[in-house]
Amino acid sequence: MLYGRTAETAAIDELIGSTLAGDGRALVLRGAAGVGKSALLDLAASRAGGATVLRAGGVEGEADLAFAALHQLVWPVIGLLDALPGPQRDAVAGAFGMAAPSQDRFLVSAGVLSLLVEAAADSGLICVVDDFQWVDRASADALLFAARRLRTERVGMVLAVRGDAPVKGVPELRVDGLDAESADALLDARAEVAPGVRSRLVALTGGNPLVLGEAVAVLTADQLAGRTPLPDPLPGGEQLFGDQVALLSEGARRVLLAASLESDLGPALGAADALAGARERGTHEAGLHEAERAGLVVVSGAVVRFRHPLVRSAVHAAAGARELRRAHEVMAELVDGDRRAWHLAAAAVGRDESVAGALAAAAGRAQARGGYGDAATALARAAELTPDPLIRARRLKDAAEAAWLGGRPGQAQTYLAEARLLVEAPSERLETPALTEAGGLAEAGALGEGRGPVEGCVLERGGRGEVAGEVARLRGRFELNSGDAAEAMRVFAAGDSLEMLADAWEAASVVGDVAAMVDVGRRAEGFAPGFLRDILVGVAAMLRDGSGGELLRGALARTGELSGAAEFLWAAAAASYLGEADVSAELIRRAGRVARVSGMVGQLPVVLEFVSTAERVGGRLAESAAVAEEGLALAREAGYTNSEAAHLANLAVVAALRGEEERCRAYAGEALAIAVPHRVGLRAAVAAYALAMLDLGMGRFAAAHDRFEAIRAAGPGAGHPTVVWRSTPDRVEAAMAAGDSAAAREALEGLDRWAAQARTDEARALRLRCVGLVEGAIEPFEEALRLHGEPFEEARTALLYGERLRRGHQPGQARGPLRAALETFQRLGAEPWARRAHAELRAAGEAVERPAGDALAALTPQELRIARLVAEGASSKEVAARLFLSPRTVEYHLYKIYPKLGITSRTELARLL
Repeated sequence: MLYGRTAETAAIDELIGSTLAGDGRALVLRGAAGVGKSALLDLAASRAGGATVLRAGGVEGEADLAFAALHQLVWPVIGLLDALPGPQRDAVAGAFGMAAPSQDRFLVSAGVLSLLVEAAADSGLICVVDDFQWVDRASADALLFAARRLRTERVGMVLAVRGDAPVKGVPELRVDGLDAESADALLDARAEVAPGVRSRLVALTGGNPLVLGEAVAVLTADQLAGRTPLPDPLPGGEQLFGDQVALLSEGARRVLLAASLESDLGPALGAADALAGARERGTHEAGLHEAERAGLVVVSGAVVRFRHPLVRSAVHAAAGARELRRAHEVMAELVDGDRRAWHLAAAAVGRDESVAGALAAAAGRAQARGGYGDAATALARAAELTPDPLIRARRLKDAAEAAWLGGRPGQAQTYLAEARLLVEAPSERLETPALTEAGGLAEAGALGEGRGPVEGCVLERGGRGEVAGEVARLRGRFELNSGDAAEAMRVFAAGDSLEMLADAWEAASVVGDVAAMVDVGRRAEGFAPGFLRDILVGVAAMLRDGSGGELLRGALARTGELSGAAEFLWAAAAASYLGEADVSAELIRRAGRVARVSGMVGQLPVVLEFVSTAERVGGRLAESAAVAEEGLALAREAGYTNSEAAHLANLAVVAALRGEEERCRAYAGEALAIAVPHRVGLRAAVAAYALAMLDLGMGRFAAAHDRFEAIRAAGPGAGHPTVVWRSTPDRVEAAMAAGDSAAAREALEGLDRWAAQARTDEARALRLRCVGLVEGAIEPFEEALRLHGEPFEEARTALLYGERLRRGHQPGQARGPLRAALETFQRLGAEPWARRAHAELRAAGEAVERPAGDALAALTPQELRIARLVAEGASSKEVAARLFLSPRTVEYHLYKIYPKLGITSRTELARLL
C-alpha cells in the first residue's frame, strides 16, 4: 500500500495517459534505498489499464552480464522479432545468442526500440525497470536509446534508480521520504506508536518507508510507547536486515549466500551443499523455507528473489569477504560461460592468467554482441588479474577501445592512461618471454573496423613495440574524436604502417595542416600501389603541385569493387580533391546507406557528418539538417566531442542558407567553442563558412568578402584546402559584389587550378559562373545553366545571370531565369536568396507575388526523410532500417505525410518528389 505520493502518482498517471494516447514518454524515479521506488513501479504496472506490461530489474550479481536485463524485459515478446527490419532483427537476435552477433550497438538499440513498438501495437506498452543502477551496460544503453526516442509510439518507460548513477537524456522525478502525515498513516497501520515517538522516528529515518516499517517491527513496546529512548542512530535498512539474517540458522544463511550469487534454485542449492559439511548436505531446502518464512526471500518456481536488494547486502556482510570468495569459487564449478568467468574473478586473490583469460573470453563474447560497456568492464578486470605486464597493457588497451565504442570516453581515457604507463615503463619491466595465450584475445585491429577481442582465437603475443603501437593508435583515434586533433596527428605520424599513415592523413585533414598531408603522401609512396595508398599519394601531389589526378582517377575507377562505408568515404575524398563535389556527395550518400544497414561499430556519428554535408551540397537543406540533428544526438551519446562540433557547424551552414540568423550564429558559436581549443581546423572553417554564407545571403557583401578572405588566410580554421576550394565560387561572388575585382580574379585563378582535373558538368558549371561574374560576359552563364545538375547552385547561377541581364538593360530576357531561381529557392527554403530573386524580378518589371511555399515545407525533418526514401521505392522496413525507426513508426509518419501533401499513395508521393 502506498502512503502519500500524490505528486509521484500524478506523474505516473500522466505518463501512462499520454503513452496510451500515442505520445510515448520515459521517466526516471531517483531516490535512496527503501524510499518506495519499487512500490511506485508496482503502481505504474497496476494502472497500465489494458496495456501490455514488461518488467525487469537490475541485479548486482548480473551487472556485468551483457544484455541480461534486456533479455529479462523483452523475452515475453521475443516472438515479434520477425516483424523487425532485417538488420535490426539480426542484431537483437545476435545479442540474445539466437543468431550470429552484430557488433554495432546502434543497430541493437534500434532493434530494441522497434521490438517495443511492435509489442505496443495492440494496446500500448508500459516498461518498468527496477534497480537501474545495476542493469548491465549493454541493456542500459539499448533501453536509454529507446527512451530518448519515444515520440509517437505508444510505449512508456519508468526506470527506478538508486544513488547518483547517471541516466542521461530522460526526465527525472526525485522520490524522497514521506511527509509527516503520510508517515503517521504508515505507522498507524503497523503499530501503536506514541505521538512524540512518531516525530522522532520520522526525523531519524528521514521518512524512509522501508526503514520506518522495519524499525517498528524490531523496536520494543517500551521504545514505541516512549518509556525508553530510541536508539540513536536508528539502525539503517541493511543493519535491520542484518539483524534478521543473524537470527537464521547456519544452513539458511548459507543457502541465502549461494542464492545471492545465482538466483536459479538449482545452482543455489548445489552451492550451499558444496559449502556445507557432509552431514548438512541436502538440508538447504529447509533453510530456504526458513528464510522465506522470515520474509527475506520469495521462491517463485525455480527462482529465488530477495525481498529487497538490501537483504542481499546484509547476507554478504554477514558472510564476510573470505566466505564470499569461497562461495564464488564453488559457484564457478556449477555454472559455465560468462557467469563462470565472473565467479572465478570474484574468487581470485592475486593475479591468475587462467582466470584473466576466461574473463577476457567473456569480454569477447559481450563485444561480439555489441555489449561494449560490459566488455570494457570485463577486460579491465581481466587486466587486473593478468600477471604479464605486456598482456596486461594490451587488455587495458582493448578495455579502452570497448569503453570508447560504448560511449564512455572518460572511462576509455582512464584505461588508456594505465596501458600507456605499462608500455612506456622502463624496459626491464616488460622483458618477458614471448608466449601463446590460448583462448585469450585476438589482436585488435582498426577502431573503426569493429575488430576486437574474440573468444577462441589464439593470440601470439607481439613484442613491446607492437603493443605500444596499438596503444598509440587507439590514443590517436580517441584524440581525433574527443580530444586534441593536432595531438592525434602527431601520434599517428609516428607510425610506419599504411593504416597509421591513413590515420595521420585524416587527422591532418581535420586539423587543416596541408604540409602534414603532403608529408603523409610522400611517406605512402614507399608502399605497394593500391586503393588507399594511391589516394594518399594522389592527394599529396594535388596539394603540392596540382598533379596526382591520374592516381586519384584510378582509385575512383575501382568504386565498383568497394563495399565498406570507410572505403566509400576514401573514394569521396579522392573525388573531392579532383574538384568533383557532386561525385563526392554521391559516394558519401552510399557510405551512409552502408553504415546504417551493416553497422560501422561506433563510427556512425562520424559518417553522418559527411552525409549531412553531402545533402547540403545537393541543395537538400531539410534533409541535411535532419541528418545533422541525428548525428549530433549520436555524437553526444557516444562522447565524440569533435564530431559534435562538425554537426553543429553543418547546422550553422543550413541555418545560414535558410536565413535563420540567430540559429546560425548560435550553432556556429557552439561549434567554434569546441573546435578552436581542440584544434579541429576543419570544423572551425565550416563554422566560419556558415557565417560568411549568412552575410552573403543577407546581402552584406563587404562583410561576406572579409569573412571569405579570413577563411582563406586568417582566423579559425583558415586555409583548410577543401573548405577554401569549395567556397571559392562564393568568394568570387562576394568579392565582385563588394567591388574587389582583383580578389575575385585571384580566386578564379585558384579555382582553375583546383578544377583542372574535374570532369563533371557540375564542376564546369561552377567555374563558368565565376568566369561570367569576373569577365562580365553573358555566354558563360548560359553555358553553366545547361550544365548544372544541383538545384541550389543552378538557382544561384540563374539569379546572377538574371541580375546581369537586368543591369545590362535586358529586363525581358532577365525575367525567365529570375523566375526559375525564385521558384527553386522558395522550394528549398533558402529564404534570403528567394527574397533577393523576388526583388530582382520586380526590378525587371514583373509585378509578381512570392510563390506559395512548397508543400514539402510543411513536413518535419523526420517526415521529409521518410518521404524521400519512400519516393525512392524503399519499403517501410527498409526505411526503418536506415533511419533507426520501427516499421510502425514509419507507417505512422506516412499517415501524417499524405494529408499534408494532398496525396493518398506511395505512387503519388514518388511522382510528387
